[in-house]
Amino acid sequence: MTSASHERIKGKATSYDVARHAGVSQSAVSRCFKKGASVAPRTREKILASARALNYYPNAIAQGLITKRSNMVAIIISNLTNLYYPEVLAELTQRLSVKGIRVLLFSLAAESEVDDVLDQVWRYRVDGAIVAARLDPGQLAAFADRGVPVVLYNRIGEGLPAASVCCDSTSGEHALVEGLVEAGHRLFGIIAGPADSYVGEERVQAAQKRLNQLGREAVIVRGNYDYESGDTCLRELMKITGRKLDALICANDLMAIGAIDCARINFEIDVPRELSIVGFDGVGPAKWLAYQVTTVRQPVRRMTEAAVSMLIERIEQPGILPEQRLFAGELLAGQSARLG
Repeated sequence: MTSASHERIKGKATSYDVARHAGVSQSAVSRCFKKGASVAPRTREKILASARALNYYPNAIAQGLITKRSNMVAIIISNLTNLYYPEVLAELTQRLSVKGIRVLLFSLAAESEVDDVLDQVWRYRVDGAIVAARLDPGQLAAFADRGVPVVLYNRIGEGLPAASVCCDSTSGEHALVEGLVEAGHRLFGIIAGPADSYVGEERVQAAQKRLNQLGREAVIVRGNYDYESGDTCLRELMKITGRKLDALICANDLMAIGAIDCARINFEIDVPRELSIVGFDGVGPAKWLAYQVTTVRQPVRRMTEAAVSMLIERIEQPGILPEQRLFAGELLAGQSARLG
């Protein structure tokens, strides 16, 4: 058995073995497997053919020791984002993968669990992090102390400046509220999310403030961003208002969908003739013919593109100052609400 065959069977061929097999320098092999590096097409073909013959794969850990980069990015996201979560995660993962960066996913049951997750993040020596959860000043300082750049997704820094990408929830909620008021609605209910959700609280406060400015008040109950919350919270609101509720603002689409089913099935209410229901996010099921939720669609692709771009800039140039990029949402006038 030849040496090359022996290495192929063991699957432990080195870049030196590939270089010798292809008749090129070891540096040429390194460039061939380095994203963006220049290698002549004919040389690349020879190297790749030799790599296949020897069952050679570059050692990412070894490369990281040389470059002092792990080529790994942490994504910290709350699973309470629910239907919105897979779309955001898929977009972030795809954009990072194109740049040769792998994702480590850390999922939170609640945003208050961030400290426990950060203890795990530090062990992997990630190059950076995209965080869709609330970080307090101490947690932001921990990233800075370790030299790990962070970009907040749909959050802003609290107490300390931080790079962030956000959807303009305030303007979106104002548009929904104004449309409902102009259509003549008078008795409003709001289904909020968990108290530790930064985005949910921002949406509720924006809606409540605009309602007050327009001479309206709202009864607020708290859900958990899920379908069941829409049902349970609407039942509670109907009890509080004596079934006189005529407009419902939900902090996300999934609770709006749950409320629509509850209104139609349990109370035999015509949506939107008797009760208007609006959501936020613009997730796929909100467009289904059975619901056609009036909502605000977040520009996920533009936001994830900005988040990845900002993070890579900060990995490569650590001195870049924090900045906030704000994106307008799109009002989708569906069939679940009457807007003026």
